[in-house]
Amino acid sequence: MIKKKDKYSVAVVGATGAVGRKMLQILEERNFPVGNLKPLASVRSAGKDLLFKGKNVIVQELLKDSFSDVDIALFSAGAEISRKFAPAAVKSNCIVIDNSSAYRMNSDVPLVVPEVNPSALKGNPGIIANPNCSTIQMVVALKPIHDKFKIKRVVVS
Repeated sequence: MIKKKDKYSVAVVGATGAVGRKMLQILEERNFPVGNLKPLASVRSAGKDLLFKGKNVIVQELLKDSFSDVDIALFSAGAEISRKFAPAAVKSNCIVIDNSSAYRMNSDVPLVVPEVNPSALKGNPGIIANPNCSTIQMVVALKPIHDKFKIKRVVVS
């Protein structure tokens, strides 16, 4: 698990995409303790400016050695990119939170919705997967019902 710090070095992989930009917005809105922000994207987005906490930050090209000084990497650039770069991030002792489908069905990777199963984060998983967006919303709504009545099955059509 990541050690508690006053500030974290955070990378956002896919920073120039719609979800990456939303991740940056939420980090700022929630006042997440970002000490150093490293926006990462493809070579064609490298060099662009993004605004974070009132300051311009320059997008860097995503490379396998991009994670040497990063504590947490938020991945939102698709499964292919996650499969290619998440292991390199983990080798650099970075915790990866993957928003793609790459690791969702991997039994060695915890599939986590913090409001539902934070206990799945025991130990040092390296990579943490999250379900797709519609599943997250559903399980957050179902969690209190399950806690009270023990849901046995859900059918989604």
